Amino acid sequence: LNEDSESTYHDLNTHAKNQAVHLAQVSFQLEAFGSRFVLDLSLNNDLLSSDYVEIHYEGEKPVISKGGEHCYYHGQVRGNDNSHAALSTCNGLQNKQHTRNFAKSVVNLVDSIFKEQLHTRVVLVAVEIWTDRDHIPISVKPLELLRDFSKYRQQSIKHHADSVQLLSNATFHYRRSSTAYFGGMCSVSRGVGVNEYGTTSSMVVSLSQSLAQNLGIQWDPASKRKECGCTSQWAGCIMEDTGVQHPQKFSKCSISDYKEFLLKGGGSCLFNRPTKLFEAANCGNGFVELGEECDCGLRTDCLKECCKKCSLANGAHCSDGPCCNKTCLFYPRGYSCRYAVNDCDISETCSGDSGQCPPNLHKQDGYICQVNQGRCYSGECKTRENQCKYIWGSKAGGSEKFCYEKLNTEGTEKGNCGKDGEKWIQCSKHDVFCGFLLCTNVGRVPRIGTMKGDSTPTSFNHQGNVIQCTGAHVLLDDETDLGYVEDGTPCGPSMMCLDRKCLPIQSLNMSTCPIGPNGHVCSGHGVCNNEATCTCDTTWAGTDCSMPDPPKEPDVAPEEEPKGPSATNLIIATRRMPLLL
Repeated sequence: LNEDSESTYHDLNTHAKNQAVHLAQVSFQLEAFGSRFVLDLSLNNDLLSSDYVEIHYEGEKPVISKGGEHCYYHGQVRGNDNSHAALSTCNGLQNKQHTRNFAKSVVNLVDSIFKEQLHTRVVLVAVEIWTDRDHIPISVKPLELLRDFSKYRQQSIKHHADSVQLLSNATFHYRRSSTAYFGGMCSVSRGVGVNEYGTTSSMVVSLSQSLAQNLGIQWDPASKRKECGCTSQWAGCIMEDTGVQHPQKFSKCSISDYKEFLLKGGGSCLFNRPTKLFEAANCGNGFVELGEECDCGLRTDCLKECCKKCSLANGAHCSDGPCCNKTCLFYPRGYSCRYAVNDCDISETCSGDSGQCPPNLHKQDGYICQVNQGRCYSGECKTRENQCKYIWGSKAGGSEKFCYEKLNTEGTEKGNCGKDGEKWIQCSKHDVFCGFLLCTNVGRVPRIGTMKGDSTPTSFNHQGNVIQCTGAHVLLDDETDLGYVEDGTPCGPSMMCLDRKCLPIQSLNMSTCPIGPNGHVCSGHGVCNNEATCTCDTTWAGTDCSMPDPPKEPDVAPEEEPKGPSATNLIIATRRMPLLL
């Protein structure tokens, strides 16, 4: 380094000389723990989406501004390839700008954790600051606040996001500093969380835990510390139930929970990578912008021999993406770039004219799945059998129909359709398969959640066989009771459960997909997806899949597994806080 490119601590900043933007790559030297370290850092170009906005209120009216200062870095300690660093070099601006920068700093650190450990990016879509008043009652009871914030999101937040998180100035009357709907990611009503405001480090842990709950990641019980790999006395695991002072990693159990969530189909929205950062075009930031044909940036998945100074090499069609091969050419149309994870997912294939895989979609709700035993709902195959195994483990199973017909009509603790005050509600005969969940081979402790009270084991001698009918109220942190049959579970021909009622699938009021000339949905040559459009089989095309379209080139053998989730779009809603505004 020369004098012009070095700065001492008292005037240190990362602004490019005579420019408003920050340097793409920087190095810092610092002293800590009696040693000298050098941090090599790069701007985190995946932090903010191209649609990123900042919202505050003046006189009850929202004021929306585009963009903002981007001064958030990821990197590592020089000489230590296993190290990770994340920091902000923003100026210490006050009031609204300070709050915006604080929120972005927290998300930058959370993104670093999720990127390295879960191979998932956290991308900020918007920051909303309630400068005039609180837009919902701010309760010290986090579950009340969570429910109110969920309603606010559904009614008032118009920006698309996979999860929306509230940073609140309230001190919760609760053993934890955050709570969120378990497995709620991708859901408008359940993809929310609430967090106590604190220091940057405490907020990073809180927000990581809240997002993890949305991703179906459970708390790690103390009894499983060794099994989950959380034995360090200094740096524990993020989801440890007892809480630790310096949690730094997701445990083996957390990673397993996340994989299970994805394989069930719960994370369909996570596979769609957001478009580029809001900042001005810059060759080398990893995003293809106006005037560029390609941009590898620092990404290791980009074929650098295909891309030279943001222009494609001679003869190259592409430089990165699951539909770009190692010779810089597009894979042919029909080549699988993202496999279906279950019966309700849809395999995506290359278009033949792009290096990127099409958006991740799943089958529309109501499709039959799992050998006609279940129905698709929000990308998952819902059956009573699956639900019993999810709660009690692989040896459990769903009880026979007789159990439901016998017990759920009685309206007792052993079978019911919910509770009205202190009184159990009897299920009508029509709704028995949508009430209390009854299973076989139930253990003493559920594999997920906490059992409220005792299980209710019952057995009958039916047609010469002894059948088991055991139910239990299994509660999650958000007070969801897993002891009832889930929405979307089939309860009869062309019927499914919704709010403990057995209703016709038509009750979902879904948009219909195009009908082909032969009178079939998607002409019988494709499936209707969750966007109410047809995803055609590889040899058919058109909006209704009625046009024969044989592939022009043979399929190519896959060289690698389709990639995992790319990003979680996130909105942060921040309550006005003393000293910060």
